[in-house]
Amino acid sequence: MAPMRRGLVHVLAWLLATGAAVALSWWGVHTVMAGTAYDPPRAVPITAAEAAAAHASPSPPATSRPSPRSGGTPRAATPTPSRPPVRTTTPSSKPTPSSPTTSAPAPAGDVKPYDTPGGRAVFDVGPASATLVSASPGTGWSMQVWKTETWIRVEFSRSTDRVTVFCDWHDGPPHVDVQTY
Repeated sequence: MAPMRRGLVHVLAWLLATGAAVALSWWGVHTVMAGTAYDPPRAVPITAAEAAAAHASPSPPATSRPSPRSGGTPRAATPTPSRPPVRTTTPSSKPTPSSPTTSAPAPAGDVKPYDTPGGRAVFDVGPASATLVSASPGTGWSMQVWKTETWIRVEFSRSTDRVTVFCDWHDGPPHVDVQTY
């Protein structure tokens, strides 16, 4: 009876130690992964003219990306848009002189998306500068962003593959160059 009791004590000790190790590991991974989650990029505002043009010409269906919390590789933080979303108002039948009419602010430049094998970068390109509206890596890719006064670089990487979207305006109007290497 003593050898059986000793074996049972060893099994119980092993179960407790294994359970404690698994719980500690899960807590550590959960803590690290909770710090890497980010909000998905906000949608680029659409003006009434762009909405009318979209209804006039058919476009390919949009693809959806998996939720960042569903697993996969950790992703870098996504920058937030540099300007507030455009709000449109429906005009009343006749505006009264006492109530001023509000119009939606005009976009600062031309919002241009650049789809690459590594992900998507969206720039607001103005006449003398540009801003990064959003950037999101593709499935299995990671991303880094560098910004200075005269250029923005978005690099998507996976293993030894690299895709760089480079926007510069230091010696003229903004120019975007996409390089795959």
